[in-house]
Amino acid sequence: MIGINNMTIGKGVPFLYLLYLVSVFLAVQDCVQGRLLSLNKKPDPNDAAATARWLVAQNSWGVLNTISSDLKGAPFGNVVSFSDGVPGKGKGVPYFYLTALDPTARDALKDPRASLTVSEHTVGTCGKIDPENPTCAKLTLTGKLKLIDQNSEEVEFARSALFSKHSEMEGWPKYHNFQFFKLEIENIFLIDWFGGPKPLTIDEYLHPKMKEIAFGL
Repeated sequence: MIGINNMTIGKGVPFLYLLYLVSVFLAVQDCVQGRLLSLNKKPDPNDAAATARWLVAQNSWGVLNTISSDLKGAPFGNVVSFSDGVPGKGKGVPYFYLTALDPTARDALKDPRASLTVSEHTVGTCGKIDPENPTCAKLTLTGKLKLIDQNSEEVEFARSALFSKHSEMEGWPKYHNFQFFKLEIENIFLIDWFGGPKPLTIDEYLHPKMKEIAFGL
């Protein structure tokens, strides 16, 4: 029998203790459900394509670098949200939702050369090692930041990819004229272990030979 007045349940089990156990259980469940795929095992360092695609899928933001039109051609890095597809169905190509009120989009419209850098450290699987440690993977995709035809089928893919991972975007001000961009990849720089950059072609990256790997957040 529950005795609320004396905060016990049955044979002296503290009521508050029971509530504590329930809250811990719910917190763990929420944590597991919310971070399930981000806890996926990191691919083997020998599989460069898998590691690169895993990094892009697991990250939701990175540093996007453009050729600055305001700084006379100097490189300009900006923290930008991105997505390569809806959760679990990423294609490896980063998509962005940008406005020309921000320097990044303005730069890209004048000179599309750009690069996106992401780190395993933000995923939370590097432990306590420094982000610059070679065993904490890092990836830079270099290419051209292109505006997507707003009437194309691809823009619908970009919309689904971005809004599924960044739901806040859908409510951003329409008068800021946000538009969808993508990075057309021309070069891949990957460090995921000692020994320097891993050789990885665009085709290997876009069509990795993997049987089972989750690419979404």
